[in-house]
Amino acid sequence: QLQLVESGGGLVQPGGSLKLSCAPSNVTTETYAIAWYRQAPGKERERVSCVNSHDTFTTYADSVRGRFTISRDHATNTVYLQMNSLKPEDTATYYCAADYVCTTFMNWWGRGTLVTVSS
Repeated sequence: QLQLVESGGGLVQPGGSLKLSCAPSNVTTETYAIAWYRQAPGKERERVSCVNSHDTFTTYADSVRGRFTISRDHATNTVYLQMNSLKPEDTATYYCAADYVCTTFMNWWGRGTLVTVSS
């Protein structure tokens, strides 16, 4: 059973930056595709980004492309989501998820970390 732990959420002003981390608690991430999703209150869950297991393929939602960057640090076995130029509409709980490929329904999920963008 793959267990994922997110961290790095918090309160930030519009235009600011945050870096989220996703680390497995029990296995290496290297054999898995890792995706970041977000869900705001009253809204559907949205996939923000995904990186495949070989780091040769990344995807981004149109709403974050050019502002967010997904990356994997093999030394620390962690996948990051660097979020720049944050907007109030980026406010949501962010979840990381894993599967063998970037797919619509990822198999393993973390519990989420809250990001609030507000002045």
